[in-house]
Amino acid sequence: MAGLGSEKQEVDEQPWKVLEFYSGIGGMRYSLMKAGVNAKVVEAFDINDKANDVYQHNFGHRPYQGNIQSLTAADLDSYGAHAWLLSPPCQPYTRQGLQKHSGDARAFSFLKILELIPHTSQPPSMLFVENVVGFEKSDTHTKLIEILEKTNFVIQEFILSPLQFGVPYSRPRYFCLAKRKPSCFQNHFLNNKLLWSPIPLFGHDDTTVANEHDQSQENWDRLLQSCEPVQKFLEFKNHSNQSDTESGCLDTTHVSTEAFGDLEKNDKGNELVGSSLDQYFVPLSLIERWGSAMDIVYPDSKRCCCFTKSYYRYVKGTGSLLATVQPKKKGKSSPLKEQCLRFFTPREVANLHSFPEDFHFPQQISLRQRYALLGNSLSIAVVAPLLQYLFAEPLVQQMQIFPSNDAYTHN
Repeated sequence: MAGLGSEKQEVDEQPWKVLEFYSGIGGMRYSLMKAGVNAKVVEAFDINDKANDVYQHNFGHRPYQGNIQSLTAADLDSYGAHAWLLSPPCQPYTRQGLQKHSGDARAFSFLKILELIPHTSQPPSMLFVENVVGFEKSDTHTKLIEILEKTNFVIQEFILSPLQFGVPYSRPRYFCLAKRKPSCFQNHFLNNKLLWSPIPLFGHDDTTVANEHDQSQENWDRLLQSCEPVQKFLEFKNHSNQSDTESGCLDTTHVSTEAFGDLEKNDKGNELVGSSLDQYFVPLSLIERWGSAMDIVYPDSKRCCCFTKSYYRYVKGTGSLLATVQPKKKGKSSPLKEQCLRFFTPREVANLHSFPEDFHFPQQISLRQRYALLGNSLSIAVVAPLLQYLFAEPLVQQMQIFPSNDAYTHN
């Protein structure tokens, strides 16, 4: 018995080796940390120089910046990784895009990685893929499932949103979790199913609830009520709840689009230029042009829309705007120009993505670049429980995955 105990302790202390593809600004790595997974990222990969600056600034490691398509099976074997985590480009699958799927050049590197799996001498024991809703209907998804099944993986798929985890952020995403046999999921009866509920992640075995895809207004209202208000995620709190032009908010009637652009160009990378909110208020010209298409939220709102990488540039359909002054009477609207609309700050967007407080941008990253990088990132509140669920392994399976001679050590 003593021998088994010492062997268990040795297995528990040995970290999972992880490869992080399309690492961006580190959302996946932060998710691993939040999940409490004993893991070591042996390499990260991203072609975006600015994203790699941010990653290096926060983790002290600069991701590999070469073309992923140049990697070989031998290259991947050399890392001896137990898990591959991937968040490939979503543009080939978005509703607004051309939807070329695997015919889009931005999908080629992901397809190359998938095609290498059967040729590795030590395939990963686990695979995690994150992408936009719509990916699950693409030919790239068909190829993913086909390769995973041929290489002896069991699969569970999810479509989940931060709203389901108490975060007032509407950002539904597709997730594929795969484990190579003899590994298995704790809830094996959910294999090969697309799930719309996070309930299985927390140890519940109710297949009826797990497969529930209830879009009724009643279920939607119940979901929103469980969320924290937007106020909790704000860097700057509002000082007034009344529509009063003398409340002290910035007079945006004299802020032009050109002046707005100049503020951004003069940004030296500081979190706030001049420690002022001025740069974040929406110019009147944009309100007059796009006001009817804007998604306006208030500090007590329980939902805001997904921020895209074009947020702060195009306004229309790129994310929610915050009304810093609410109408005097509840439920009674007031002109948009009186509500002192502003953009969410990069820190606030990071908060809604559930990035930790110690996450920071290096000074050389401009304001527009910060928004673009955050718009491409993922929700840590959603990914962390998924990774915790993926990495959960019975002791016997851990011993099979971690060979005692550790033959696959990266040089």
